[in-house]
Amino acid sequence: MGITWAGFLLSLFLLLIISRKSLWAGLVVAALTLGLFTLPFYRIWQEVYNTLTDPSILLLSFGVGLIPMIGGLMELSGLMDELVDNLRIGKRLFSAFSPALLGMLPIPGGALLSAPLLRKAGEGISEVEKSAINVWFRHILLLIYPLGALLATTKMAQLNLYVTMLYLIPGFILMFILGYLFLLKHIRGEISYSSDFRLKGLLVPVMIILIAPVIHFSLGTIFPKVLPEVFLVIGVVVSLTLALGFGNLRVERIKLAWTKTGPWRFSLIIIGMFLFLNIFKASDASRIIAEVTFSRTLLLVGVGSILGFLTGRVQVPVSILLPIYYSKYGTNTMTSSVFALMFFSIFMGYVISPVHPCVSVSLEFFNVELKDFLKVLIIPILISLSIAFMLGAIFL
Repeated sequence: MGITWAGFLLSLFLLLIISRKSLWAGLVVAALTLGLFTLPFYRIWQEVYNTLTDPSILLLSFGVGLIPMIGGLMELSGLMDELVDNLRIGKRLFSAFSPALLGMLPIPGGALLSAPLLRKAGEGISEVEKSAINVWFRHILLLIYPLGALLATTKMAQLNLYVTMLYLIPGFILMFILGYLFLLKHIRGEISYSSDFRLKGLLVPVMIILIAPVIHFSLGTIFPKVLPEVFLVIGVVVSLTLALGFGNLRVERIKLAWTKTGPWRFSLIIIGMFLFLNIFKASDASRIIAEVTFSRTLLLVGVGSILGFLTGRVQVPVSILLPIYYSKYGTNTMTSSVFALMFFSIFMGYVISPVHPCVSVSLEFFNVELKDFLKVLIIPILISLSIAFMLGAIFL
């Protein structure tokens, strides 16, 4: 029992440390470390083999790996700039929607893309407020975006992606209301544009962004017996093809997008997540942790938000909490509503984490100190988590 706990805690420690530099490497090292402490060598090899030969995991890994390329191509071709330039909305909505739309590009530290846009609309707004708006609204759509962190984490939990999205919509609405009340309410005025409105400049980027989840959901509904990851890959490839076609990029720019976004890293993250989960399930750690007494609400909301804050990630806390939850409460009790509560709580900690790249680059761009940034966002974060605690206490 002592060896198992030592292996589990050491694996978590290594995961938290290594993931700051490389998330996929941290997951793989943590998985193998846990395996060495809790499983014979042949079982470790068996779990590695099962993970690397699972068609659904491989297809998911391939699809997720292609998604960053879509964002990279849209950035380099100017398609995303066209989308933002043709929104034609007031300063208040522009301040919210420009970082939110750019937030769907899965690029580490991508808040640097939306930060200059807030300068464009930011007359009369303090630099601290701009940094808070940039971070808060950059991630608001990611909470419910089906090709973001939800895609892999709902797969890990063996839950329907789109059903889980429905349970997260109240969290999305809460984030928007709090963001409006604490960050946007006092913003007034219109933005002056130097070019005429172009409908094509608005519709083409929107189509490229939305076509993948539409294909994924539609074909998955029509053909429920086919692996849903097949339709994910089809949707992502269609979106990527449209980005290439409308972007009209040369080979050199495509290579630059590949280098800049590092698609292989995202693919390896998926492999690492499932390897960690599979080895944990095969080990004695699940049985031992199940003996520890703690409430579901404290685990999902309290520990979840703390892990999100400490790691500056979403996938890492989910990878840690899911097997712990399974060992304590069983897999059957992990419903879409329970998962949504956990995911939202992790997300709240992640949004303001100082090791979250979007936070650090926003603070640097606007020359803002972390303590001032936290002063602006700590109240909406605490309100969000208090509501999550209350819902957990009532319904769990």
